[in-house]
Amino acid sequence: MQSFAISALSRRLSRKLSLNFFHRQVFKKDNDVDVTDPSVARFKPEGLDALCRSTKFTRKELQIMYRGFKQECPAGIVKEDTFKEIFAQFFPQGDASTYAHYIFKVFDQDHDGSISFEEFVLGLSVVARGTVQEKLLWAFSLYDLNGDGLITRDELVDIVSAVYELLGKAVEPTISDGTAREHADSIFQKMDANEDGVISVDEFMDACTRVSGSRKHRR
Repeated sequence: MQSFAISALSRRLSRKLSLNFFHRQVFKKDNDVDVTDPSVARFKPEGLDALCRSTKFTRKELQIMYRGFKQECPAGIVKEDTFKEIFAQFFPQGDASTYAHYIFKVFDQDHDGSISFEEFVLGLSVVARGTVQEKLLWAFSLYDLNGDGLITRDELVDIVSAVYELLGKAVEPTISDGTAREHADSIFQKMDANEDGVISVDEFMDACTRVSGSRKHRR
């Protein structure tokens, strides 16, 4: 039940990140946009073609997204502070800063402290339209805080704690630091199949797949 809860929570956060951020910040007021307008299609054609091949977005969607991205971030990049401010709009009852930091790190593929348009749409393509396996791999990279290919117990505690901070007053009953650790410990025990003290990507994928399968079976 604990692992099912965190899986459901992850899906909820993915929807928040992809749909709310995508539509409100990128597609706002763009229903009647003429993508042949030079003010819209400013992205270099060769870059646009490459992103069409490497993402699951159409050329028109990428053009509209680029316009929205440039409106929100005229410099062409998103710094972490700005990303946190935007992310926090969707979780007003809690403190989104820590979880937003972790999300930012996953999008910032070259680790230069900013998210370019290319990094933004590549990440968004996985979160919004990726396969189940692609989304699980993305989630694993989120939980693997130091990027060493393994999830430790402490990393999982940090993620679960950040989720509870994010939801804030929306969590009932109120969760204490101790409860968050207990929740993380329970999830960890279920995922660490060989009991070696870390969760590998295979263990993570297997555990999440089992949860998803049991959920479908109950339906």
